[in-house]
Amino acid sequence: MNDNITASVKYIGADDLDIDLFESQYVVPEGISYNSYIIMDEKIAVMDTIDMRKAEEWKNNLRKALDGKKPDYLVVQHMEPDHAANIGWFAQEYPEATIVASTKAIQMLPQFFENVDFGGRTQAVKEGDTLNLGRHILKFVMTPMVHWPEVMMTYEESEKILFSADAFGKFGALCREGEWLDEARRYYLNIVGKYGTQVQNVLKKAATLDIAIICPLHGPVLKDNLGYYVGYYDKWSKYEAEEDGVLVAYASIHGNTAKAARKMADILREKGAKQVAVMDLSRDDMAEAVANAFRYDKMVLAASSYDAGVFPPMHDFLYHLQIKNLQNRKVAIIENGSWAPTAGRVMNCMLSDMKHMQVLEQMVTIKSSMKAADIQQLECLADELLANE
Repeated sequence: MNDNITASVKYIGADDLDIDLFESQYVVPEGISYNSYIIMDEKIAVMDTIDMRKAEEWKNNLRKALDGKKPDYLVVQHMEPDHAANIGWFAQEYPEATIVASTKAIQMLPQFFENVDFGGRTQAVKEGDTLNLGRHILKFVMTPMVHWPEVMMTYEESEKILFSADAFGKFGALCREGEWLDEARRYYLNIVGKYGTQVQNVLKKAATLDIAIICPLHGPVLKDNLGYYVGYYDKWSKYEAEEDGVLVAYASIHGNTAKAARKMADILREKGAKQVAVMDLSRDDMAEAVANAFRYDKMVLAASSYDAGVFPPMHDFLYHLQIKNLQNRKVAIIENGSWAPTAGRVMNCMLSDMKHMQVLEQMVTIKSSMKAADIQQLECLADELLANE
């Protein structure tokens, strides 16, 4: 991306195309960006550091932007290591600079940097506090649990820039820039999805600000049609489905449950389902499966019985949905078992721990392999799932 966000605000982050798993769990085939910014004014403020994986590139970008000057402040919005790994280096390299952060972030500093003396080096800020750089005034917005307790955002009043921490970010390096929505959805729902109430609180605060530019810690700087991005965050954080559609998610040991799931998907399409996504929980990206569960208003869960329970990939999927707080969905269940089917009972039990889930009483039980009578039951299950469409 262009280093200049505005005449005074520059990008000094870096792309990471070598990473295989973000947070050691999310596949990122297009990499990830670690964003950091610098505001050049009478006082110079650096907005966050970046991951240690790209430390040298960030240091070089910082020195180039400073052009021999010294920074006055480092504003720390989030202490997660992909953004805060270089705070210790910064404190030692620029001993006269002040580290500005929330009280909780300052308390965390020695947890990450044991051998750095931060005494007299920090300035704790709270909701509504401001920092005058000259022409630019930073106003601090506390955003706890979006998605760590110490997080804050920073609003720059003169150029109307919101430095939004992890909010409004996405997977993907900036040099591989693609369409925002899919990777932003996968990013938000898997990382922040649990904290819908807290995101709603932040959106209420943001609504009081005149925002022209959003500078997130991952992904592109957003300048146009900001209502588009805010609208999705509003929907996701209310746990509302984006689309009228069905996710068919299956966990199959030898392929028979997969055949039933794919047949169910065909039946749903024939009966007029507007969107049907089919995902193999043993092979497909779990983060995408979670994102699709949030995207559509209905689900079909198909799983084999296993060790008097449910096949582990389905258990893992439902566990992810539980901890990410999925709610307000309509769900149909297909189970398979050769002698004592148990998958349906376990899936029902896990769904019962989620809020406002409408689980259809009718359940299709397949004994080993799908037969003609099973297909008739799938037809009836599809009718019930799509009722009131």
